Amino acid sequence: MARSNLKRLFANDKLKAGHLLFEFSTPGIGQILKIAELDFVFVDMEHSGFGISELKRLITSLRAADLPALVRPPSKNYQHIARVLDVGADGLILPMVASAEEAREIIQHMCYPPRGHRGIALGIAHDGYAPKTPAAALGAANRRIAMTALIETVEGLENVDTIAAVPGVDCIWIGHFDLSAALGIPGQFEHPDFTKAEQRIRRAARRHGKALGFLVVTAEQGITCFRKGYDVICYQTDVLAYQQTLSDGIGRLRKGCKGSKGRGKS
Repeated sequence: MARSNLKRLFANDKLKAGHLLFEFSTPGIGQILKIAELDFVFVDMEHSGFGISELKRLITSLRAADLPALVRPPSKNYQHIARVLDVGADGLILPMVASAEEAREIIQHMCYPPRGHRGIALGIAHDGYAPKTPAAALGAANRRIAMTALIETVEGLENVDTIAAVPGVDCIWIGHFDLSAALGIPGQFEHPDFTKAEQRIRRAARRHGKALGFLVVTAEQGITCFRKGYDVICYQTDVLAYQQTLSDGIGRLRKGCKGSKGRGKS
């Protein structure tokens, strides 16, 4: 089976809808999410408990369902980038990208020669264990693995235009909680300073023809974001979606049963 091409997916201007995994690593997660008709799955390693072996199992499940995995490694270090790619990530979303120089260095870590310096181990998980000629394998990986830069620091905000201009950066993503905290207004997303910052990031992505990503908690919020120019919309985290659905159902159950006693006559 041909691997998913996140670069190609992010290059089109249609909606790309995803979901964020922090906790749920059941073997059936790929099939469960495929039924939801997602375009990609964001798997977090920065804030979750997922280790490299668990990530490998998750990606195997997602691959079986033909769902591309966009993975946030624990850091921007080469060791984390290379290992996450070797177990099969289809793209990386890198935290706190601060400058064009840093973006170029990350892309060097992600790409095989001659575009980068990623170490070569062929015929393992990222290749689906299939034997391939080196030239074909390296070229195909460089053409399909996507790089997403999280803008979530003051320095990243100041340099967002030059970051977005870097060849190989496929998507600009606003890390809204971290960015608001860095601006001294944590969680105040209607504050003029945050609004100004968000507009600056949107303009940079649009100017350089890059996809633009955001994590939303409601479909309505996602629709609003799409109309503003965001085309990579990550809908909910696994934890929040589960909690909200369960809370809503239990709440309606309790409300419907309030004031009545069980074991009534049929």
